[in-house]
Amino acid sequence: MKLLESARIAVRSLTANKLRAGLTMLGIIIGVAAVISLMSIGRGASQAISNQIQSIGTNLLFVRPGSSNSSGVRGAEGSAGTLTIEDGQALENIDGIVAIAPEVDSFGQFVYQGTNMNVRVLGVTPEYLDASTAVPAAGDFISAANVSGRSLVVCLGSTVAETLFPEQDPIGQTVRINNVPFRVSCVMQPKGGTGFLSQDTQAFVPLTTAQTRLGRGGRFRGGNNIDVLNIKLADTSMSDAVTQQIGEILRERHRVVDDDFTVVSQEDILSAATSVTDTLTIFLGGIAAISLIVGGIGIMNIMLVSVTERTREIGIRKAVGAKRRDILMQFLTEATILSVVGGLLGIALGWGIALALGSVSLGNQQITPVVDTSAIVIGVVFSVLIGLFFGTYPALRASSLRPIEALRYE
Repeated sequence: MKLLESARIAVRSLTANKLRAGLTMLGIIIGVAAVISLMSIGRGASQAISNQIQSIGTNLLFVRPGSSNSSGVRGAEGSAGTLTIEDGQALENIDGIVAIAPEVDSFGQFVYQGTNMNVRVLGVTPEYLDASTAVPAAGDFISAANVSGRSLVVCLGSTVAETLFPEQDPIGQTVRINNVPFRVSCVMQPKGGTGFLSQDTQAFVPLTTAQTRLGRGGRFRGGNNIDVLNIKLADTSMSDAVTQQIGEILRERHRVVDDDFTVVSQEDILSAATSVTDTLTIFLGGIAAISLIVGGIGIMNIMLVSVTERTREIGIRKAVGAKRRDILMQFLTEATILSVVGGLLGIALGWGIALALGSVSLGNQQITPVVDTSAIVIGVVFSVLIGLFFGTYPALRASSLRPIEALRYE
């Protein structure tokens, strides 16, 4: 029996029981839709995180203090307090380094009139603009005079400015940070993103002001403690060579054999974030794929019922010359059509769900689902495989019926 003829007969058989066929396909539709939508949203989230990290720049190195160790208890990275401003000055002559910007990190309670919010505060120097993609939208960024004079000035991220000053110009206004009055000297351009990565929810003050006014001061081997050195490279290809030189200089300065600092590149951070989000996407897709198995079991169940109902039909076909492979192909074709049609409908439904969820904002970030060709191919391939796998046993059972016993079946 030709494949086209098998498909024609299969369609006629399935349309004779439209409701049963529709309910059978429902498991496949839901399964494929779940796989497509969850994988698309996962990839969209991965792309959003990658874009946010790349917006900071890929040619960056971050030097942080090592971990403290007290009474056998190891602290978190950066808790050792072994990095100083003077360390950064010692690295300035390394070839390939464009800019070095020391930074201290803290949080402050910002209050303006009746509005207050908890904001991440970075103590920086003017070099921060050279070592990052941050750009002031209005006003003047932290200057060298601000740093040397420990000035009480602050630059607000765009989200912070909009929250504290929704209907007025923040420049020149006074905001209290931990009950200390600061003059707003600038507002930064919006960069997007959410959570800890977002530059829009941060504020910047002079490095020396953060050390003296926000409790981020400290000393190590006669130097002033900092939390991180932001280093901008002329080219990302120089990352390994520059990292090696940084290690040699800092080990000599700190007089240690084992590193009491860590050097991480922006590419390392991007790679780690991508790895995590890719794993999460696969995990979500795997969970959704379980419903495909349930749908496949539904197809097997209905095909077994169909074999029982059509036993006399099978006997008649064999009696007039149909071969075993013809009966096998007939029932396999029916199972495959059920799964493929369900898969196509599931792809359309999953695409629609992904687009609908993409219009919902999560915090300040709107994730755009990424429905690529691979997700569609996976949906189609899985549908065909489910149909073939779960349709094989009913088809084999139908093809193995003896004509005489089938004709005598009531």
